[in-house]
Amino acid sequence: MSEREYDLIVIGAGPVGENVADRAHQRGLSVVIVESELVGGECSYWACMPSKALLRSGAALRAARAVDGAKQAVTGGVDIAGVLRRRDTMTHEWNDSSQVEWLQSAGIDLVRGQGRITGERRVEVTTEDGSVTPLIARHAVVVSTGSAALLPDVPGLADIKPWTSRDATSVRRVPESLAIVGGGVVAAEMATAYSEFGTKVTMIIRGGMLSGMEPFAGELVTESLRNAGVVIHTGVSPEGAERVDGAAVLHLSDGSSVTADEVLVATGRTPRTTDLGLESIDLEPGSWLNVDDTLLVAGTNWLYGVGDVNHRALLTHQGKYQARAAGDVIAARAQGSAVDDAPWGAHVATADHASVPQVTFTDPEVASVGLTEKSARDAGYSIRVIDYDLAWIAGSSTFADDYKGFSRAIIDEDRGVLIGATFVGPEVAELLHSATIAIVGEVPLARLWHAVPSYPTVSEVWLRWLEAYGRPAQ
Repeated sequence: MSEREYDLIVIGAGPVGENVADRAHQRGLSVVIVESELVGGECSYWACMPSKALLRSGAALRAARAVDGAKQAVTGGVDIAGVLRRRDTMTHEWNDSSQVEWLQSAGIDLVRGQGRITGERRVEVTTEDGSVTPLIARHAVVVSTGSAALLPDVPGLADIKPWTSRDATSVRRVPESLAIVGGGVVAAEMATAYSEFGTKVTMIIRGGMLSGMEPFAGELVTESLRNAGVVIHTGVSPEGAERVDGAAVLHLSDGSSVTADEVLVATGRTPRTTDLGLESIDLEPGSWLNVDDTLLVAGTNWLYGVGDVNHRALLTHQGKYQARAAGDVIAARAQGSAVDDAPWGAHVATADHASVPQVTFTDPEVASVGLTEKSARDAGYSIRVIDYDLAWIAGSSTFADDYKGFSRAIIDEDRGVLIGATFVGPEVAELLHSATIAIVGEVPLARLWHAVPSYPTVSEVWLRWLEAYGRPAQ
């Protein structure tokens, strides 16, 4: 087949690849996007959207149960069939036709199949029937293939066919029992969802719950999960696995064992770069891509790694942020302009370093941005830590009858600005963006006194933080 030539080739049509392609096309480049699965990617079909659909019904019920006058109307638990129907609606029944239509309307070409780099600015796409479409990029190739679940090297684990996050979010039949290996975001969220379904959930955590966050976040989530009936083993890990009479048995490092219908492994991620042909350009297959703030892969002047594949911040919103930056940068360079001189004001992805927002949709929710106390001290900042119990705020008592939550602010004493914030409590996700703006904007604390929080809302925590810190000299 004859070669097809474009300004830009994007491998991976998830939200990251879509945003790179759209941004570059808006800046005047011809773009083709390559996808081996579904247009819309992991987030749309197996991660962010279906997982939140599984979690939302239980969260709505808990919110109703927390308020007198509403709790009397709650006469049962979640309807599993209804939850799964809603999940199927969110994923369009794993049909990507609407996403394909969007690509067409945006003027972006699509080639389905496995994309492999065969040389500088060259990609071959192989379809299921074995046919090959060769592509040439005049300017750049973007790898936005994301990441996959990491399966730890435990004897027998692969043989029992454990679930990954994909299986957990696309389930058709909810098991009676589920063992979850891991204590990170995916593990904690799926433990929350499945315990609400009535599944007997057991967690096996080598370290602690949500160990990369402030300690109180993991402690509050652990307490809540245990109150919901989840059995949590910490400080242990599986050393072997087998199936006995159809049930999965995990043999743990402390000599005990856990038996469940299914096992979900949620212990980390690995880059989807194994079958991309990286060896053809002297890069290691299966490795994370090392990029600069313009998302350019080290040692090249044409290859970009955007989203999970660069291991900077494995979050959809950060990947889309990177994608907008990469699309602008690629277009600027293609048109002979320095990034800073691009007529559309191209930016680079600096926010991945110390101002990344993240929400964990457990019960209670955990919303965090910037540095934790530990990471700030490790980085050498001179800090002051402000802790405040969210239950002490008047707005929390209007939100729930027995509100339970906590917050922490990390202040850079040298500059008098916020560099980290963590909120734990019901629906605290909506508090997070104000903290993100304060951190990214480096808003002085003295100025924040004039950002008056509305009353009575939980956002009054901002005033309480300032009062605890003390008003700086004007």
